[in-house]
Amino acid sequence: MRIKKAILFVLALVANFAFAQDVVKMTSNYGSENSEIQDLLDFENIYMERLNFKSEKLKGKFYVIGIEEFKSGKLVNTAVLFNGTETDYFKIGTDEESLKFFFKLSNGQLKTYIRGKKFGSKKSYFKLTGDADKYALKDFFGSKQELSLVLDQKNAVFALITPTIHADGSGSYCEVAQSDIMPEKLGEHFKIPHYFLVTITFK
Repeated sequence: MRIKKAILFVLALVANFAFAQDVVKMTSNYGSENSEIQDLLDFENIYMERLNFKSEKLKGKFYVIGIEEFKSGKLVNTAVLFNGTETDYFKIGTDEESLKFFFKLSNGQLKTYIRGKKFGSKKSYFKLTGDADKYALKDFFGSKQELSLVLDQKNAVFALITPTIHADGSGSYCEVAQSDIMPEKLGEHFKIPHYFLVTITFK
């Protein structure tokens, strides 16, 4: 009887901890609805994706968007793409928020830009180590329509990667982004020499 009670107590603690973590639901809309514009974006190696966030806990929060650079599996650089905590003007006023992310890979560099309802971020530039055409933007949805982010924690939402290369010389991007490997460990696990993670934190 004591063992059963102890097990139930532990399970209750785990359940309470899980519910104590406030969750933000995230969905996405990729690219342009206009097929000709999408063809042009593909030709220019430009990626555009809108992320939609929803939670009762969002109202009154700010968000910080960052980027992390990894080489040979090691974190080598971090930067802030947008910091909404700098002024109350950027405070989220409802339980929903949407952000558009733009990434361009060309001429040996990654160019980033973020568009919100109240702002357009500065354009940031990061050096690539190889052919820009070999990099691709991937999110972590896979076949899922919705993902859950933990409030007040850093969440990886995008990866800009080169493919993992198999023994036969073939490569795969989706195998990397749709794996269960932690985003920070993608380079180490899949032997990707260089990649970026884009993160968001609600505060």
